Amino acid sequence: MVQGTTSDAGKTTIVAALCRILKQDGVRVVPFKPQNMALNSAVTEDGGEIGRAQALQAIAAGVAPHTDMNPVLLKPSSNVGAQVVIHGKVRAEMHARDYHQYKTVAMGAVLESYRRLQGQYDAIVVEGAGSPAEINLRERDIANMGFAEAVDCPVILVADIDRGGVFAHLVGTLSCLSVTERARVIGFVINRFRGDLALLEPGLDWLETQTGKPVLAVLPYLQGLFLDAEDAVQAVQASKGAFKVVVPSFPRMSNHTDFDALRVHPDVDLRFVRHGEAIPPSDLIVLPGSKNTRADLAWLEQNGWRAHIAKHLRYGGKVIGICGGFQMLGMRVDDPDGVEGAAGSTDGLGLFDMQTTLTGEKRLAQVAGRCAFDDAGVAGYEIHMGVSTGPALRVPAFVIDQRGEGARSQDESILGSYLHGMFDTPDACSALLRWAGLHSDASVDTARLREASLDRIADAARPLYDALCALR
Repeated sequence: MVQGTTSDAGKTTIVAALCRILKQDGVRVVPFKPQNMALNSAVTEDGGEIGRAQALQAIAAGVAPHTDMNPVLLKPSSNVGAQVVIHGKVRAEMHARDYHQYKTVAMGAVLESYRRLQGQYDAIVVEGAGSPAEINLRERDIANMGFAEAVDCPVILVADIDRGGVFAHLVGTLSCLSVTERARVIGFVINRFRGDLALLEPGLDWLETQTGKPVLAVLPYLQGLFLDAEDAVQAVQASKGAFKVVVPSFPRMSNHTDFDALRVHPDVDLRFVRHGEAIPPSDLIVLPGSKNTRADLAWLEQNGWRAHIAKHLRYGGKVIGICGGFQMLGMRVDDPDGVEGAAGSTDGLGLFDMQTTLTGEKRLAQVAGRCAFDDAGVAGYEIHMGVSTGPALRVPAFVIDQRGEGARSQDESILGSYLHGMFDTPDACSALLRWAGLHSDASVDTARLREASLDRIADAARPLYDALCALR
């Protein structure tokens, strides 16, 4: 099991690297994360959803993503509440305090999935969540040491040296663990190192003497990786393309991996605009998915986006809405049963003659079809709660299984769809950018970039793998 001293220490990447190495060596391997909290999710072959990071790790292992790889997924809908997904299906919307009590039930689901995977694979590489040193969350823990203790799993502890304070992170984390938990840690990994290793070695010697634990590997800082983010918005490179794409960074934005292909497109300058920031001029505005459509609509209003979008369209700009962003383009979003919060209705942006009613049933599907506005294939996935109806849907964005999906305005300035991943298919990405006004010969193959990055991190992590093998 790979645990980290902090969030974003590199757990996801190291698990993916170990999965790829084991696959390369002919071992049947599978990733596993007992509990994940993330708004980036993926649809699995068994019709459920898991954290996007576990889908990435499944690709690294050469297996199809399955709900057993991430049996508990928490999707925050507010600062104190989240949608609880068990074995790929929505179980309930819970307050944090209620979920803390529910963890005993959730642990049953975790162990059930883990046992099934044990019967199917030679090796399981487990990822922890956050840090095991969260003292306030130790009781009923299912994400870190609570799980490791339950299944008698050895642990490696990862720290990010690029953040600074790496020795304090490792020693401090170790000191917060119980005696049996400390004994379970078989060694440390120092991640994202850049510089002269000789200057680090005195610190490594001190760490090993202080803790009695070996430093298994010092892994390099790798630039230019193309890997799906677990949750946080990845840093976007400085302006490089002439075609300007702007995305409002909703407080509850989901599946921002939708924009990864645009992030690396050589002719596109992609920018996320956060709360209080000035909205720059652009060629295309994309409204992303949202875990709480009505709340994020209110955020749009507060940050001046309604007036900006209207002005943008008057001057010939284009707008795309994805999933929750698509729902926002309509006349109204109704939540009669309080699916996303307090029951009620919120006026949409009024750009499509349609309305959306949020429902408790979530649609989860992998889909493929063609663009309705261009001769190009498209593939992606739907993951949403709500049904949209209205005349706007008579002019679809895509054709999926001989049915229209999404909507386009009569003047071809606005497009909306429930389809996540619409930019990931190279032909669809080019077609959507042409529709928006960019005519470019450049093409981005996200699958190829992802595979190349997985091979890079595996090459870098070979010393760690060799050290682990030496401990057996």
